[in-house]
Amino acid sequence: MSNLVVTELGNTLVAAGYQEGSPLWFECRRIDEVSILGNIYVGKVMNIVKNIQAAFVQIADGIICYYSLKENPNPVYIKKIGKSELVQGDEILVQVEKEALKTKDPVASSNLNIPGKYMALTTGNQKIGISSKISHEKKQKLKSFFSTLDLKGNGIVVRTNAATASEEVLQKEFDFLMQRLQKIKENAIHRTAFSLLYKADSFYLQQLRNSYTGELDKIITDVKSVYTEMEEYLSVYQPEDKGRLTFYEDKNLSLASLYNITRDLERALQPQVWMKSGAYLVIEPTEACTVIDVNTGKCDSKRKDRQKTFLKINLEAAKEVANQIKLRNLSGIILVDFIDLEQEEDRATLMHELHELLKKDAIPTNLVDMTKLQLVEITRKKQKKPLHEQITLRDVR
Repeated sequence: MSNLVVTELGNTLVAAGYQEGSPLWFECRRIDEVSILGNIYVGKVMNIVKNIQAAFVQIADGIICYYSLKENPNPVYIKKIGKSELVQGDEILVQVEKEALKTKDPVASSNLNIPGKYMALTTGNQKIGISSKISHEKKQKLKSFFSTLDLKGNGIVVRTNAATASEEVLQKEFDFLMQRLQKIKENAIHRTAFSLLYKADSFYLQQLRNSYTGELDKIITDVKSVYTEMEEYLSVYQPEDKGRLTFYEDKNLSLASLYNITRDLERALQPQVWMKSGAYLVIEPTEACTVIDVNTGKCDSKRKDRQKTFLKINLEAAKEVANQIKLRNLSGIILVDFIDLEQEEDRATLMHELHELLKKDAIPTNLVDMTKLQLVEITRKKQKKPLHEQITLRDVR
């Protein structure tokens, strides 16, 4: 069981997941920051760059998104200039699927994604995708159920929560998502370029929606506007969790102090992470990738049993690496330099353990391979900014 905590630190709104006193993840937004992730707009094509197979689409004043022509072969046109392929001046329906990261523009797509608690409706294909975390037997039942529905040329991504939901509940959410998508498309026809057609839920509501059924023990905030928004959301979409929502009012001890949020954020922004064995990680994000180095530190290793000790440290480090990836929201290419292991059997044990740990991540994470230099390659889907770009040590202190 875990707790979802939302509070303010200075001019930043912080959402955090805690389990038995330890932080699982953080997400931070400046109070005056306007998020566009997940929003759907009528975008206008400003430029086509054929040598990189991309277009640049403006969605609002001063906001231009990268749009892959290869990944979006069937744009949804609102206003078409001529009869040829996508050209400058065309107006199309797009959704922001990635935030701006450092020097990179936000990424927009014509594959609209309308998320729910149990499924997401997509316009990119007609496939029915089912979470890999669902058992084979349950997968077959869900596939059979969704195969009877009229998708109207759309696709469905069935989420892990669907495994515990009744067909009646699934049908109700499916109908709601179809109606929402239809309304967006109908409204788009009558709207001008740069119109916002669908605004994604606040980031803390998304965390509520993405939580596994029965996972949350408490939902607690000391921000009145957040409490009101959560209460309204839970009443409509997750009534089973409404009783877990609490407004924190203790004036003697702040919510941030109760959970040691400031301390935990500081630790999550530091490059060094100590482990119980005395070994430690050094985490260094770069422009191209994130590098994680495993060091023996204060861990005592006798020469005779050195390889056994190294395996033990590496297994401990594998667990901490998986934790830190989620905690810091690391994404893209991640390289982990574990302590060298001489035995192939030991390397296989380490890779198996890391693979099992990474499978638990809600964000698609892939353990690629171990190179000849024993660097372990991991990739994780980029969706939101890493923690160090959301908030800095100066903001925390």
